[in-house]
Amino acid sequence: MRCPFCGHDDTQVKDSRPTEDNTAIRRRRYCPACGARFTTFERIQLRELTVLKSGGRRVPFDRDKLARSVFIATRKRPVDPERIERMINGIVRRLESLGEAEVPSTVIGEMVMDGLANLDSVAYVRFASVYRNFREAKDFEEFVGRLSGEHIND
Repeated sequence: MRCPFCGHDDTQVKDSRPTEDNTAIRRRRYCPACGARFTTFERIQLRELTVLKSGGRRVPFDRDKLARSVFIATRKRPVDPERIERMINGIVRRLESLGEAEVPSTVIGEMVMDGLANLDSVAYVRFASVYRNFREAKDFEEFVGRLSGEHIND
């Protein structure tokens, strides 16, 4: 593993242990060249996924991009980070188990919407506002109005 600080190619693993949910291995590393310490995470990847964007472009699936969008939606909300991580891991497992190498971005978006609806209603609306491209306040009103009849956890 290359050191992210000095670029040295030969770093040493000082400690390895599974994450709390056992979906990854956390490795503490040390660089003998500059003395820096850093952490890496190793995850199982069942298959290479490609995301089919609405405009027809194909891009490699990026778990970190998915996680960033979920963390932005849940920012400053009283949601346990472990629940967020479990939701993200669940989405990735579902995508990998679909059996398709190409997944439309709309499928991923709907999975995130479903997950956030069960996690936090404010995060759900935040994500929906970007995902569904709300342009005006009335877009929010209509969306939240439709939610009033549904049960969503706070």
